[in-house]
Amino acid sequence: MPGPSGERGGTFAMSASFVWPAAWNLSDMQQGNTPRAGASTLSYFRWSFIVTIIGLALGVVLGWQMTGTVGGTLSIFFICMVLAVLEISLSFDNAIVNANKLKDMTPVWQRRFLTWGILIAVFGMRIVFPLLIVVIAANIGPWQAIVLAASQPGEYSRIMHDAHLPIAAFGGTFLMMVGLSFFFDHEKDVHWVKWLEAKMTRYATIRGIEVAIVLVTVLIFSRFLEPAESQVFFSSAIWGLLTFLLVEVLGGLLDSTQETLQAGAKGGLGAFLYLEVLDASFSFDGVIGAFALTHNLFIIAIGLGIGAMYVRSMTIMLVERGTLAEYRYLEHGAFYAIITLSVIMFIQPLMHIPEVITGLGGATLIGISLWASIRWNRANRAQG
Repeated sequence: MPGPSGERGGTFAMSASFVWPAAWNLSDMQQGNTPRAGASTLSYFRWSFIVTIIGLALGVVLGWQMTGTVGGTLSIFFICMVLAVLEISLSFDNAIVNANKLKDMTPVWQRRFLTWGILIAVFGMRIVFPLLIVVIAANIGPWQAIVLAASQPGEYSRIMHDAHLPIAAFGGTFLMMVGLSFFFDHEKDVHWVKWLEAKMTRYATIRGIEVAIVLVTVLIFSRFLEPAESQVFFSSAIWGLLTFLLVEVLGGLLDSTQETLQAGAKGGLGAFLYLEVLDASFSFDGVIGAFALTHNLFIIAIGLGIGAMYVRSMTIMLVERGTLAEYRYLEHGAFYAIITLSVIMFIQPLMHIPEVITGLGGATLIGISLWASIRWNRANRAQG
């Protein structure tokens, strides 16, 4: 991965000033130095802190307008903070996978992911996506959906929960394909759980093995549902599978076209689309789970929007510090967490699994992989 002193790393750092604080000057960048080598971890989260302050202030205003009491306002303030923590805990693995893809993207598309991407993540997935579900499920217009969210939050929440089955099937299928594609890679030579990953790498040459595993998994889970629900579950899962395959095909076509136009360029529009669909799949669980805390769309947007900003900041830090290269098993833990999340999404139509368990499960896997990476680094330094 080109570092901050190289052309790609330098352009990335300069062009992403929308999200990064100006902790260094342009002359340092042009001289090929590493301007953020001494930057603290907190400096990466400057904009996240700013968004947090603004978001919580909006939560206080909204709480006062809704309740007119100090107690009610503090309650909504607390819900916004809990939602932000929920989003961050559910998205540790998202940040790592984003960084894994982002480090190979061209500087232009890195900047667009960090600017356009945050707008899509906050407004698209946390506001437009829930409204779109209600528009389709209730067969009403967009403005009527907004009015329903503001005036009848209970009914709005009920419609969202009724739509959870197809959302879980779609998102679970897409995420399982993402996770399996990482391990079923014949070029993968770093293995964390060696006895398992070595076999998966060996069988990666079998065409369509990931698709077969996902389809068998979907069939097994659909057998435990009622016939009507099973049909919805299966058809939604097929759409999730098709979306993954289409994004892969489209990404390959678009990026190969860019490589023809500009030698050495990769990770353009195709990678951007992949990351946005991936981010959307991660968001499904958080958006649906948020309704367990509040039925108010705007409170949910504030809380989850704050959390989404921290995920972007973590992504930036991982890319710039080369954390994935330094901790060799970290992305393995993230992709195991993705597969675990996909299975949880398949189980949720059968039984409720608290979001706390989902978040802690992913964080635990990532924590163990980080610990294993540190142990490997120490062992190799001792041998060296």
